[in-house]
Order: sequence, then structure tokens, then C-alpha cells
Amino acid sequence: MKALILDNNVIDILETEFEVHESMSWVDCDDTIKVGYTYSNGNFIAPQDPEALTYAQLRASEYPPIGDQLDDLFHLGAFSTEMTATIQAVKDKYPKE
Repeated sequence: MKALILDNNVIDILETEFEVHESMSWVDCDDTIKVGYTYSNGNFIAPQDPEALTYAQLRASEYPPIGDQLDDLFHLGAFSTEMTATIQAVKDKYPKE
């Protein structure tokens, strides 16, 4: 079996691997590993029991990625003039393809 890893999280389990984006990798695993496990330092770690998680961990797992939150604030004009200019300079330097 192969586990597909993205950001140290198992996002898929398959018999055979296929080409993926460089941000992902394939790791050999046995049939006890499931989607939702984490992968760190060569070890798979089962997810915690949701009842054992703190409210902060539960909230953090539900929030959109911080980059999406910041992008939304930028587009709404919620940043200072200086921060808006700094962000816009980076966006201009590296435009979306």
C-alpha cells in the first residue's frame, strides 16, 4: 500500500502510486494506515479522539487556511495603507499565472 502525504497528513491510500505535485509524496504503508493519519519523522500517527481535543484544536482544524483569511482581508481593504502597499508589491512582483 502507498500513502499520499501532503503537509504531513495522509490524504489518500492506494495500491499503486502515480505522479503528483512536488508538494506531495508517496510513502509505503500497511493496511492499518487510514486517511486522516499524520506522518512525521518516518512514523504514522493515528488521529486523536475528537473528544480529547481542546476547543482551540477543534476550531483551528475548521478555520480556512491563514493565507485565505489574509487574502480576504486584503481584498476587503482591511489592512493599513502601508500593509496594503507591501502586499500589492509582492502580488505585482509575482502575478498569478
